[in-house]
Amino acid sequence: MALINRVTRLFRADMHAVLDRIEEPEVLLRQSIREMEEALADDEQQLRQLIEEGEQIAERVEILQQALVEIDAELDLCIDADKDDLARSLIKRKLESQRLEGVIEQRAESLQRQIVERKRDAEENRATLESMRQKAELLDNQRQTVNGATEWSAPDQSVLDEEIEIALLREKERRSHS
Repeated sequence: MALINRVTRLFRADMHAVLDRIEEPEVLLRQSIREMEEALADDEQQLRQLIEEGEQIAERVEILQQALVEIDAELDLCIDADKDDLARSLIKRKLESQRLEGVIEQRAESLQRQIVERKRDAEENRATLESMRQKAELLDNQRQTVNGATEWSAPDQSVLDEEIEIALLREKERRSHS
């Protein structure tokens, strides 16, 4: 029985090793990065659409508010002239406009929440994508080292926004103690 378990374990280990070589982790990682880039681009497009819709809603609210001001002025005129039938019509338009404004403002609030969520998700996805890119770069560097490539290349000179902020805080602290 022990011999059968050992042979089974060896067979499984060999199969896993073969599968690992067949799958080529570098290729899978690069494909994952491409898919993440596409998903991030789609998310950013949807975010732009939500922001554009928010701007359109803000314009509609402004137009409605202007219409309400005009209705109030006309209503004052009708009441001063004792034209109750016209005043009723204007009051109806005013109430409809106020209700519409309420609905639009609710949509604007909902839209704003969606925008905040999308921005947060996009930031998380960017961080994950950057992590995946770094892993791919590390894997490439390891592969070059293993393959005997001793070629020296300049490291990436890009500076992250977080690094800038930390350096600024350090400079401010250093100068405040001086």
